[in-house]
Amino acid sequence: MDRTKEFLSTISHEIRTPLTSIKGFSKTILDSYDSLSDEQKKKFIKIILEQSERLTGLIENALTAAETDNKYSNFIFKKADINSILNKSIEVVKMNYKNIFYKTEFENGLYCCLDTDKTEQIFVNILDNASKYSQNSDTVEVKTGCKKEYNFISVKNYGTYIPKEKQDRIFDKFYRVDSYLTSKTQGSGLGLYIVKMLVEKMDGKIEAISENNPAYTEFIIYFPTFKVEEFTKGAKNV
Repeated sequence: MDRTKEFLSTISHEIRTPLTSIKGFSKTILDSYDSLSDEQKKKFIKIILEQSERLTGLIENALTAAETDNKYSNFIFKKADINSILNKSIEVVKMNYKNIFYKTEFENGLYCCLDTDKTEQIFVNILDNASKYSQNSDTVEVKTGCKKEYNFISVKNYGTYIPKEKQDRIFDKFYRVDSYLTSKTQGSGLGLYIVKMLVEKMDGKIEAISENNPAYTEFIIYFPTFKVEEFTKGAKNV
């Protein structure tokens, strides 16, 4: 099976699950509206909303994956404040994880030459991933800083361990670590692949660090620090 057929087959399979739930619960409400209690209706509508949001995420990831495979994708680069984009991304993710506390430790004055929309997409994806796979912990640690010519963003959760032999594969398209947590968590295996592609298209790099005692997983993203001379030369017009 070639890459296009594999891509379409995987996405089609992933999309069917939320669509089946949306259709089934919608039909139940319509067919049994008068016999359902208000609590049951609210429960079913909540499921429909959650599955609709999942479907939206799957479609957005599929479109982004297709776009990142195209080397001619357009990026709009400008001077960007890392902490500002990260704060906005945390607010977005908090809407879906009200039980998670995001502990932040930001270094001031971190600027890079980035596409701000795509950078927010990267941060939201990583933060969502960390929140989703937090186990026996209600805290996700988010840190920023500068190392030599790179600004870095660290997102760390606890309770989740990725075996060392699988750490290099987690950025592969459609790959999901086979574990109890992933079996309980829905996903297409596209999120981290998209993150890596977007990071690299903005001259950055990403790494995953995971240890088992205590169990934690940390993603660290590096972007080159902002240099006026490079920006004014138009080197970032893709």
